[in-house]
Amino acid sequence: MTEVMGPIHGHRCACQTGLACAGQTAYTCAFMPRHEGCSMSSTIRKSAWFGCALLAGAAGLVGCSQSPSPSAASGRASAPSASAAPAAPPASPGAVVSAGANFEGTRLLRFPDVCGSRVVFTYAGDLWTASTEGGTATRLTAGPGLEMAARFSPDCRQIAFTGQYGGDSQVYVVSADGGVPTQLTYYPAMGPLPQRWGFDNQVYGWTPDGKSVLFRSWRDSRNISDPRVFTVPATGGLPSVLPMPQSGVARYSPDGKQIVYSPKFRDFRDWDRYQGGWAQDLFIYDFASKSAKNITNDPNTDRDPVWIGKDIYFLSDRGPHLNLYRYDTADGKTTQLTDYQGDDARWASGDAAGQIVYEVTGALHIYDTRNNTDRALTIHVPSDLVATRASERSVKKYVEDYALSANGKRAAFTARGDIFSVPLEHGITLDLTHTPGAHEREVSWSPDGKRVAYISDESGEEEVWVRDADGSNPEMLTKGVIGRLYDTLWSPDGKHVAFVDSSNRIHVVGSSASANDQVVAQDPGVSKRDYAWSPGGHYLAYSLTDKDTQLSWLYVYDLASGKAVELGREYADAASPAFSPDGKYLYFLGDREWSPQFSSVELDYATNRTTQILAYALRKDVKDPFAPRNDSATGEGDAGQQGPGSSAATGKDGGQHGQAAKPKPASEINDKIDFDGIGQRLVLAPIKPDNIPWLAVTPKAILYATAGAPFLGRESAVPMKVHAWSFKDRKDTDVYTWKPQHGAGGEGGGGAVPLALSADGSTLLVHDGEDYKRIDLDAPKPEPKDVKLDGLFMRVDPKAEYAEIFNDVWRRYRDYFYVANMNGYDWSALRAKYQPLLKYVGDRTDLNYVLGEMIAELSNSHTYVAGGDLGLPEKPHVGLLGADFTLDAANGRYRIADVFPGENDEPRYRSPLTEVGVDVKPGDYVLAINGTPLTADENPYRLLRIAPGQMVQLLVNSRPSTDGARTVLVKPIASEMDLHYYDWVQANREYVAKASDGRIGYLHIPDMGVDGAREFIKWYYPQLRKPGLIIDVRDNGGGFMSQTMIERLSRKLLAYNYLRGSSITGTYPGATYLGHLAALSNGTTASDGDIFSYMFKQAKLGPLIGTRTWGGVIGIGGLGPLIDGGDVFVPQFAGIVGLDGKYTVEGHGVEPDIVVNEDVSQQLAGKDPQLDKAIEVLEKEIQAHPLNLPPQPPGLDKAPLSMRPKSATGAAAPGA
Repeated sequence: MTEVMGPIHGHRCACQTGLACAGQTAYTCAFMPRHEGCSMSSTIRKSAWFGCALLAGAAGLVGCSQSPSPSAASGRASAPSASAAPAAPPASPGAVVSAGANFEGTRLLRFPDVCGSRVVFTYAGDLWTASTEGGTATRLTAGPGLEMAARFSPDCRQIAFTGQYGGDSQVYVVSADGGVPTQLTYYPAMGPLPQRWGFDNQVYGWTPDGKSVLFRSWRDSRNISDPRVFTVPATGGLPSVLPMPQSGVARYSPDGKQIVYSPKFRDFRDWDRYQGGWAQDLFIYDFASKSAKNITNDPNTDRDPVWIGKDIYFLSDRGPHLNLYRYDTADGKTTQLTDYQGDDARWASGDAAGQIVYEVTGALHIYDTRNNTDRALTIHVPSDLVATRASERSVKKYVEDYALSANGKRAAFTARGDIFSVPLEHGITLDLTHTPGAHEREVSWSPDGKRVAYISDESGEEEVWVRDADGSNPEMLTKGVIGRLYDTLWSPDGKHVAFVDSSNRIHVVGSSASANDQVVAQDPGVSKRDYAWSPGGHYLAYSLTDKDTQLSWLYVYDLASGKAVELGREYADAASPAFSPDGKYLYFLGDREWSPQFSSVELDYATNRTTQILAYALRKDVKDPFAPRNDSATGEGDAGQQGPGSSAATGKDGGQHGQAAKPKPASEINDKIDFDGIGQRLVLAPIKPDNIPWLAVTPKAILYATAGAPFLGRESAVPMKVHAWSFKDRKDTDVYTWKPQHGAGGEGGGGAVPLALSADGSTLLVHDGEDYKRIDLDAPKPEPKDVKLDGLFMRVDPKAEYAEIFNDVWRRYRDYFYVANMNGYDWSALRAKYQPLLKYVGDRTDLNYVLGEMIAELSNSHTYVAGGDLGLPEKPHVGLLGADFTLDAANGRYRIADVFPGENDEPRYRSPLTEVGVDVKPGDYVLAINGTPLTADENPYRLLRIAPGQMVQLLVNSRPSTDGARTVLVKPIASEMDLHYYDWVQANREYVAKASDGRIGYLHIPDMGVDGAREFIKWYYPQLRKPGLIIDVRDNGGGFMSQTMIERLSRKLLAYNYLRGSSITGTYPGATYLGHLAALSNGTTASDGDIFSYMFKQAKLGPLIGTRTWGGVIGIGGLGPLIDGGDVFVPQFAGIVGLDGKYTVEGHGVEPDIVVNEDVSQQLAGKDPQLDKAIEVLEKEIQAHPLNLPPQPPGLDKAPLSMRPKSATGAAAPGA
């Protein structure tokens, strides 16, 4: 190649990625000459105009006569021409470099690092390298899953990264020039995790000597908000934990004697401008002195430190956007270096030469600390974007909903956004819609089987559509409803379709495109999707929530008059209306059986099996369907005793209610309703009260589902069933019993019951786990038969799906966000800001990032995206032993360093090596695992990769020899996090008991869900009579149970009670705590943990001690899956509004009464200053106000003197 030399310094052709500039950092001039024969466009570098380093910041090359194009350094002033005034000197150390985002090239380049003349980054799930001058990138990895967090070794020759080759996130190292990566870690990673938690085993860098890789992991953590950092040798071996008790991001000082880190990890949170109690600060830990120094304490986020020389560079959103700052370790001063006004800088990393690379909305920037310049890199990534390629595939695991045709011969399934017509027995499966960029769902079949109705967002908004059952003639019935739509339901005459929207409005629309949309009613509570058509199609029955009582009551809407009638105000819920096929009765479910179920730990109750089946007689001439029978010799029966459900009720209307004949056509059915006095025409079905979540009525029977009581944290012992109560013989028969995973209310203990019934009442379609079953109800003995979904096969176009998902998420936030003003943000403008990034999305992880960036702008808690079709390999199963290994290097063998004690009577805390008969102790050698020798060149966790449910065979000995070794069989566990948690809690409980001589109890509540409820019940009641009790909600992950705990802690003593012969002093109310309380909180006391902390203070139960809580109390609810199975969570419920009518806690957290910071130096010394303060405060309260329960008072002197027992002297004895 011919090099053209400039008058002062050398430079290469513009087709090259570098400019040789007198030994200084290289920059490429946009208008430099090309070498002879170069075919590169003369304008291709116009977006890469940078100042020449030799000229100390001059804007162009000497002798360059071209007018400059706008700077790619995004926002710096455009470079002047050669004839302009002399260039300004480089920015001073305190100057702020402003920035925008005008550049060309591939976007969504993420998690970058820089070393010398190269950068490495993630794009479309793979690692790529490029020149620090930009240009075309070179692929480094091409594995399944995601490769991210790449970090160059200090000599730039190797790259460590976090990869998901094997299905979980592990640490790998590869040559910087490419090759086969070497896996360094094998301990099972958590995940795949929701985006807000990021990735386990995330690489942060290297030790300065280049011998080990620094990474963050949950391998030794007691909960997910408590990670630590480790190093692992680059040649392999067991990781070593660093001393800091908790740590997110961390980077070594150049000499390796110190490390800068954040004790808090929230790097992946989609919450911009956060100022709550979990905001990150930076600390410097000194390895020699074992002390930590706080270097930032701004209310906003400080993250991504880079240590270069004596300065620590970091990102902070104190601006209010994330920008680059510098902390001088010599004088302690902090200086802002960049000024991004509309975007955030993220994931800063740097090299020893003084370059810092970071991403700004997916574009890479380099800040040069030597001359304080900031420039964007124009990088083209020639990825084949495998993850975005359209392909034909099975979608049966993406089924969203289903419906049966009226005759029960076919079912319509929605899967991956398309609608399929599936034969239940014979025939072929048809894809009816073929719309890869639209999400179709909520399908229902017309009564004549000729059309289907469904919801689709093909128009850009969700609308109700119909099309023929062969997929032809699509018609959009609605236009401009605006909102998320649910639950299409055809009228029996086929003239109308009912549906409900996200504003809780029930609509009825005609089944032709020219028909009008009627709004029937609007529920003041939540959308229940609870309505049913009368058999003639003239009425729609539904339930609405009463605003005052919050009970559900029944209404009937008359389509002809456009008026609704309330059927009667009930003292309990009335819901699930179902008309009889003959139009004579409206059945429904009512909660009316109030026989409470008692608690085993206190005098409290829960309601269980309260639901009954009732019916309204819809006309005055209708008989009681359950009236006693009176057979007649003539076969006609006694009209005064016989209802239409009896065996002889045939006559002119024979074959209707109670008979086996099919329903009449809608046009032949008299479904007129006499509303006058209808509230008195109420009958109770002779069916036992139960937990009944579903009801239907056929000509033959009442069909209903029952389920066991819902339990928090375990399955009900009572499986869910479908029953048929026959009108003919008045007997109840079990039709189908689900597998145990189904609890009350449907799949997983909540939601709709997983079944569908054909309109003629002949067929049930049941969803049970991964299976679908059809049941012929007309068969003499109905039996479930498999329904095959192998025909659910379609062309999946990820790029089209990504655009649909983006719009779907945007609409869901518009329609459900807890306040309509979107916290004051212009939601349409934010869509316009992020939508252009869709063209760069290379895989589902990229899409989640874009979605997260958009919803993060709302500055709100609980803005989450998760999952989707990530394309991950199956994650390996690792059987863990509840122990730590250590390598005896001298003998080349592994030993057991520690065995976690656990608590084997509770499955959550089972510790395998402590179980009876195992007898493996710390110090024992593990010589082989499942017959494979375990030596120094092997990783024990690789050998523990086994099939799920498999036992582990260990060869153990007290010495590193197979002579005398014994074999033990161990039942492993999948995670050791609960054992770490148990050890921490037990240590705290023992510490508190010892420090207080047993006067103070200790209770930790890990969340306000399953585990938190269990721990509260387990440990609150045994400590009721402690004079003091510490309620520790630090690291509480939230949930929904806080009010049950606050209610118990708030009980006020009204009286005592006693039992003769007992020394126990009872209380009224029972289980009332009489001592002194204190609660502990910290920055990861979150969500319902926030609410507990707030209510603890509001109820004045005692002091709240520690640090400010997370500050996220806008609650979330499920809104259904995205088209590819992913999730988006929208903050919908304003969890805390103070009695002053103002929002509180959200975005700030709950301030403790007594502030005690989590002092890292004390934690490193094994101390817990917050716990110590709680003990101190309670000891003072106990001393000042001791708990003294009075004994039973002496007996009363009620008897007159003449009736009292006589003493030995004959005098009346004093009262006993």
